[in-house]
Amino acid sequence: MQHIIDLRSDTVTRPSEQMRAIMVEAQVGDDVYGDDPSVNFLQEKIARLTGFESALFTASGTQANLIGIMSHCERGDEYIVGQQAHTYRYEAGGAAVLGSIQPQPIEYEADSTIDLSKVEEKIKPDDVHFARTRLLCLENTQNGKALPLSYLKEASDFCKRHSLKLHLDGARLFNAASEQKVEAKTITSHFDSTSICLSKGLGAPVGSVLCGSKAFIEKAKRWRKMVGGGMRQAGILAAAGSYALDHNLTRLQEDHDHARRLAEGLRQIPGVAVTSVATNMVFFQVPTSTTEALAQHLKDHGILISPGKTTRLVTHLDVSGDDIVYVLDTIATFYN
Repeated sequence: MQHIIDLRSDTVTRPSEQMRAIMVEAQVGDDVYGDDPSVNFLQEKIARLTGFESALFTASGTQANLIGIMSHCERGDEYIVGQQAHTYRYEAGGAAVLGSIQPQPIEYEADSTIDLSKVEEKIKPDDVHFARTRLLCLENTQNGKALPLSYLKEASDFCKRHSLKLHLDGARLFNAASEQKVEAKTITSHFDSTSICLSKGLGAPVGSVLCGSKAFIEKAKRWRKMVGGGMRQAGILAAAGSYALDHNLTRLQEDHDHARRLAEGLRQIPGVAVTSVATNMVFFQVPTSTTEALAQHLKDHGILISPGKTTRLVTHLDVSGDDIVYVLDTIATFYN
């Protein structure tokens, strides 16, 4: 069987044999009753890692973000969010459709922050004509960029001054923590809630976790049940998440190193322009006339990418240093 190098996303990671063995042996119960020991263990573990009182295992990052927004806001409220943010653009409009919560998107700055002065301009007056602005959502990482720690402090202080809650879509929170060489709780300490994905760089097959105060998580449990997230013997999946936290956190830096090595190599290839490299993501551009042909050439050689005006390559635990060399050689043969 041909070895496939999949650079489309870090969502394509597959559980290792060791992780699969842990899943098979997991102790389980009915999580809707709250008696699945493996789920409870995961929730307690990730709450400690992030410094929150409580946590809730969910089926996906989309579900974690949805019930998080719905737990902070009521019908007719509004959340402010980045124009390219996952919670606005890539989650099927769930907060608006299911929660009747209006999004107010704002363009990102070059460093992937949202200008807080622009946020202030978008906060609605306390007037019957307007939705009630209740929440600011940030994303870490955004386009692979870890939000500056100083900015997180500014955003937290800003939200307190304006009586807003602050939610973090922390799909790649641990990539940000690894890049900034801090504990995850250093980042999450500025937020009222955060979601964390276990099935990207951490390598679990399924699942995310929503973290917050005990009262917040109790409210989120009801929303999780309502949107179909009340799972039964979910410990089989939670065990994979716990294994990932124990074994795959410290190796995230390898993915970042591979991304930088990939970017450095791409810069040496005529016709390829690297536009950004951060954590485990490389963004590059090639002449439009060659984009699809390059993707097909790579596919023919066992390499998968998602071509576009700007193409994103994502490194992860299933991509080795030798794979990076092979990818660079294969791209070079196309343009030379």
